[in-house]
Amino acid sequence: MLRTLTAKRRNTLILSLALAALAGCQTTSPTTGSSGVSYGDSKAVETVTTELGSTDIQMISEKMTQSLIQTPEIQTLVKKRQLMMASPVKNKTSEYFDTRLITDTILTQLQKNGVRYTIESEDMQNQVDELRRQNQSGLYNKSKSVKMGKMEGAKYRLDGSISSIIKKTSDMKDVYYKMNLRLIEIETGVVEWSDEKEIRKTARR
Repeated sequence: MLRTLTAKRRNTLILSLALAALAGCQTTSPTTGSSGVSYGDSKAVETVTTELGSTDIQMISEKMTQSLIQTPEIQTLVKKRQLMMASPVKNKTSEYFDTRLITDTILTQLQKNGVRYTIESEDMQNQVDELRRQNQSGLYNKSKSVKMGKMEGAKYRLDGSISSIIKKTSDMKDVYYKMNLRLIEIETGVVEWSDEKEIRKTARR
């Protein structure tokens, strides 16, 4: 009886180890369909090309946000519940990428730290259209629709740009990126804060 019990335990242990080994061989990323497409870690370092990628955007946004939230102006902005806005980051590089990804990421992180911001100029037309629809279309109950002339102006504006320098040889490509960001007081035009982030990417050709 004892030998039978011991054998059963041994077989159970062997089966458990086999299943664990099999699980370890399987990929942790689910594969979709037969195309081989799989999910990856969005925070993993991306080094596919020398062009700006997800890792660069994350590094730039994190560095700028950490620097900005430490400024006295932002601390006062939070305490007094004043507003900030962001102008689109200017792309001065020779490649195309959506700079709004950087701006949106920075604004999202700032809002998590208590900063309130208004919509930027690119979205202002949508805001104006909705106000007019509620006040002038005759489709809304006047007592329950929002009122014109109630929008709040921002005290500060974020302004920035990304530039690059590219150097090439027959077997090497070196790309240097620099992003500058500034916090400008809208009423006076004074730059109250500025910072920059540099990135260098090299690849063999």
